[in-house]
Amino acid sequence: MKNNFKIVASSLLVLSLFTGCSTWSSSQVQMTPNSKVEAKTQKEEVILSEGDITDKKYSVLAELSVDVNKTTLFHPDPTKEAVNEKLKEEASKIGADAVVFVRYGTVGISMVSWGSLNGKGRAIKFVK
Repeated sequence: MKNNFKIVASSLLVLSLFTGCSTWSSSQVQMTPNSKVEAKTQKEEVILSEGDITDKKYSVLAELSVDVNKTTLFHPDPTKEAVNEKLKEEASKIGADAVVFVRYGTVGISMVSWGSLNGKGRAIKFVK
């Protein structure tokens, strides 16, 4: 009986390493003073730019910071594309039209993840 328990427990442990979500994420949205959350925009419509957008006037809504993590050692490392999706998701929640000054960290191992990639940017709303 004791031996069967060890086999089952070991099997469950091994299976748990290969199942579940391949990534998980966290985010921080720091709203700027006097800004308000606008009507939610579609994630697909949010523009990302590693530089500034100089041909349109805009107001700054928030500073965004996101982390995309992989669950186990066996999952692929987080990508810039995954970080971009999370930035767009957070920006759309506050009604932003774009995220400017997007920058990325490097993939690294942390205390709670086998791989983590950080992304930051400034959520903006175009002035009409």
